[in-house]
Amino acid sequence: MISLTVAEIAAAIGAEAPAGTAEQVVGGSVETDSRLVGAGSIFFALPGEVTDGHLFAEGAVTNGAALVVAERPLDLDVPVLVVDDGVAALAALARNVVARVRARGRLRVVAVTGSNGKTTTKNLMRAIFSAEGPTVAPEGSFNNHVGAPISMLRVDESTAYLVVEMGASGVGEIARLVSIVTPDVGIVLKVGLAHAGEFGGIEQTERAKSEMVRDLPESAVAVLNADDPRVDRMSEVTRARIVRFGHGPESDLRAVDVVSSIEGTSFTLEVDGARLAVQVRILGEHHVSNVLAALAAAREFGVPMERAIAALGEVARAERWRMELLDPGTGVTVINDAYNASPDSMSAALRTLAQIVTPEQRSVAVLGEMAELGEFAFEEHDRIGRLIVRLNIHKLVVIGQAARHIHLAAGLEGSWDGESVLVDDIDAAYDLLREELRDGDVVLVKSSKSAGLRFLGDRLGGVTGS
Repeated sequence: MISLTVAEIAAAIGAEAPAGTAEQVVGGSVETDSRLVGAGSIFFALPGEVTDGHLFAEGAVTNGAALVVAERPLDLDVPVLVVDDGVAALAALARNVVARVRARGRLRVVAVTGSNGKTTTKNLMRAIFSAEGPTVAPEGSFNNHVGAPISMLRVDESTAYLVVEMGASGVGEIARLVSIVTPDVGIVLKVGLAHAGEFGGIEQTERAKSEMVRDLPESAVAVLNADDPRVDRMSEVTRARIVRFGHGPESDLRAVDVVSSIEGTSFTLEVDGARLAVQVRILGEHHVSNVLAALAAAREFGVPMERAIAALGEVARAERWRMELLDPGTGVTVINDAYNASPDSMSAALRTLAQIVTPEQRSVAVLGEMAELGEFAFEEHDRIGRLIVRLNIHKLVVIGQAARHIHLAAGLEGSWDGESVLVDDIDAAYDLLREELRDGDVVLVKSSKSAGLRFLGDRLGGVTGS
């Protein structure tokens, strides 16, 4: 974070600086986890569902915190700023810091949301912009009301690009994040059923995702997925200039001649009258939209397309546990995509599995629950089971009773005899697969994070210590 006095921080978050501390300068990282605190850090003691950050404030000071923000007075050896709402104070500080850096005229901000693909697109943009200048982008999926401001607070006087990932589990959350840092470019990737149970349906999901572009000023750019009608019609609710990406002729950045293989994904980019070859190592045709969105942001910030494409070619994977290709040296190839799962991402991953296997290889799907679907859970798990048969996936292993409708639907859709197996837990699945897998098999492991199949994917792929 940029260096500020305690008085400046207090003014930004609506607190009162303790006597004698107003001119003290603080400029370390901002943390909500005391284990991550280092010398000079600011520690926000936030109450949580499981524990209370106030209990760890003393430990944060021991680790080097120079300032603590808390919701009640604490007796510590460093200044404590007391606020009514720690999360609101965190947002206020991020708003103040980004505004200060932006006022110096260099910082450009791009934000991305969508039911699927946010983290991949964020990583692609980080690769592009890091090659152009100092770039701040969140690690992992720091995209909620706490993680996003923490990421924003990493900017300093040298930062040229800030990439923000904005997630939500309800209406109004993205709007709050946008109000902290109004993007120069706001990207909406897709409206799908991810977290549909929390949102209350696809219409509410659409409303929530539209918050990315609804309040953008005329000087900003709304980058919209023309292939998704729900995203495309967000052009009607924004004052920003519209840039579209997709596969159709109405797109400003268009992908044609898409080819997906075990080596990655390639296509021809049509943009501004030019045709450019794009090759990325990320598996899956569904990631083409993410690549296009990242290239659209680069185009708006003046990065030459050839340089942006070259930077994307260096990206080895979408993210840990996201279409991650593993080779355990046993003749089996494992695709570990078990960090998240929605109906859209599950379908896309299965289609990729079907596309990349050769006639000599066998496709194996190892699937767990798609969580947070609410009333849609039965229907969507059933649909996935039927899709597996239609894609001619050779072997299906379903793990856990919450995902059993995948197994049941596959059995109803096709005349299978042992091709689909339902097991109770990950250990049973591992034992079964260790016996069943053979040379040349390509195995997709996919589930929501809560199902824990990412660790099974690591075991099958020979990854240790994760």
